[in-house]
Amino acid sequence: MKRTATPSLSLSIIPIAFLLITLVVIIAVTGASAVQDYSYYILGASAAVSIGLGCIFTRRGKCLLPGLMKSARQIMPAVPILIFIGTLSATWMLSGVVPALIDYGLLLLEPKTFLFIACLMCAIISVITGSSWTTIATIGVALMGVGAVMGYHPGWIAGAIISGAYFGDKVSPLSDTTVLAASTCGVPLTTHIRYLMLTSAPAMSIALAVYLIVGYCSDITATSHAHEIIYAIHSTFNITPWVLIIPALTIILIISRIGTAWTLAVGSLAGLVGIWIFQPQIAHSISGGATDAYSTLATSLKVLCTSTDISTGNTLLDPLVSTSGIEGMLPTIYLVLSAMIFGGAMIGTGMLGTITHAITSRISRSRSLISATVGSGLFLNSCTGDQYLSIIIGANLYKNTYRRQAMKPQALSRTLEDSISVTSVLIPWNSCGVTQSTVLGVATLVYFPFCLFNILSPVMTIIMAWTGWRIHIPSTTIPATRLQISK
Repeated sequence: MKRTATPSLSLSIIPIAFLLITLVVIIAVTGASAVQDYSYYILGASAAVSIGLGCIFTRRGKCLLPGLMKSARQIMPAVPILIFIGTLSATWMLSGVVPALIDYGLLLLEPKTFLFIACLMCAIISVITGSSWTTIATIGVALMGVGAVMGYHPGWIAGAIISGAYFGDKVSPLSDTTVLAASTCGVPLTTHIRYLMLTSAPAMSIALAVYLIVGYCSDITATSHAHEIIYAIHSTFNITPWVLIIPALTIILIISRIGTAWTLAVGSLAGLVGIWIFQPQIAHSISGGATDAYSTLATSLKVLCTSTDISTGNTLLDPLVSTSGIEGMLPTIYLVLSAMIFGGAMIGTGMLGTITHAITSRISRSRSLISATVGSGLFLNSCTGDQYLSIIIGANLYKNTYRRQAMKPQALSRTLEDSISVTSVLIPWNSCGVTQSTVLGVATLVYFPFCLFNILSPVMTIIMAWTGWRIHIPSTTIPATRLQISK
């Protein structure tokens, strides 16, 4: 058997085909909600197929470890963030932060405009903070509770929250993905953001309009339960404006740019202290009434690490206020690590490079190039399981091709954002998809159709490419030698 230096295209497609076919079979047999339960096994098996084929048919065995390390460097920093999201969700719920926000939301928000306001609110907060993950893990969780009480379908609520959060993250100068896309393509950050708005503003406008129309056309009948929910919240928690000091502190830390993991850690600690200050009755209930130092420590660890059920006397509210801490984030962490292994295997065996080269080598027109970049972005998001790695690979893959065709580098950076940053949350095994589905309690394939901004963004960038508007570098600014090459 002759082994080659690089895998063939037909060989490289086999792990991807295996992944997709297995997913389709599982969805057909068990339903879309089971995808996340089986995703780590599917990704692990697909990685094994990739490694097995690579070792048998190629001479790239020594490249497997570097490929895995490259994938790990991009994905492993997300693990502590996921852990702290679990602790923050638990402590903010039990300290009364989320119940207070639900209470105030039910009193202040109009049901007909809820989806519109939720999307807009998440967009503004995400622009200020530069983090979609933090926005969804904090205000997003509270809005899920408010929307559920109002009677909205979970998919619509999660879709509005995710659309707003990812719009803000995408156009914020504080966003790490925005900075990464601009820097890897050699584009000034302000230029990149201005160029992003050409596709992001129309996509967001359409999304907001649809959310507003849906709200006014919906027959919201569950709002009659609002008073029962408010009564149950006040019967279980001490609702006071002072509890909002905890999210205010977290927002200050976010704006100060001390780092997402540290911000979530401090926010979790503040929430943990808030349980004992603002909700002593809940703390005593969890500890069994004991107040000694050992019991206090044991109760704090239980809140942070394991599941905690709170009985409010209301069957609709009970699932909303129950927490799972780090334990609830473990399936997400396993899935992220599985995606890391699969992405590392595809990189190390050279199969990812073979597939992407096959795509770029057949492109000759700018319209096709941008469409291929969008397709590659979706493909990379599916293969690597991580938006950061996908942006880096996509930029390096297409940078020279865009330059040869005299296309603006910001056309590439914008297309990468439109096809990678905002679509990562739509893929069930991508780190963004598994995180947000876990945090919001809504399966990825359930909220997928309702994430209007995320779906419209790649469509808008393709439409912009076909118009040809502001895609190419003006000929007067291109050196003669470059013109010769582009022709």
